[in-house]
Amino acid sequence: MGKIVNATYLTLDGDISNMQDWHMDYFGEEANRAADQQQRAADAVIMGRETYEGFAAVWPSVTEEDGSPARMNLLKKYVVSTTLTDPKWQNTEVISENVVERIRELKESGANLLQYGFGPVTRLMLDHGLLDELRVWLHPVLSGKAAPGELLYRDGQQYKFTFNGVEVHETGLLILSYTPVSTGSNALDTTNAS
Repeated sequence: MGKIVNATYLTLDGDISNMQDWHMDYFGEEANRAADQQQRAADAVIMGRETYEGFAAVWPSVTEEDGSPARMNLLKKYVVSTTLTDPKWQNTEVISENVVERIRELKESGANLLQYGFGPVTRLMLDHGLLDELRVWLHPVLSGKAAPGELLYRDGQQYKFTFNGVEVHETGLLILSYTPVSTGSNALDTTNAS
């Protein structure tokens, strides 16, 4: 059985969207190592369309010469979307139907999946007991500019977690690890993927 890990970058005021304004100030050598280890443990990446579009705009041009690992380009990428039909980024497969079943199949095949960001796909996996670990990369900064749709907070179901541990970096970045507490599967309409 594979494992699905979500890695969410977050500010103290809950911003998960404006990373260009706050992320790199806290991303030192320790974070580079942690991010590399996290990515190397993954067989594939799973994401929603918005995350895919953001990543696909940057990663295809990243090479080892840029000082960044180009492994993201080599990894298999699964995108949950009903509107993305012709992905250009190499090794990308769109999941548009039977989303829960397809993610469960991937996990049962032994694939370790990594998901960046926290959105509808994450909530879908939580609702169906598919997410194994939530890693919150908490940055010691107040963004001060996130719109409601750019915050981790959303009205909706309550999710509970058990605390696994924390990694503290010299920059003040904390990587908090949590395991979702299983609450059973809730039947959701999986056609809301975009």
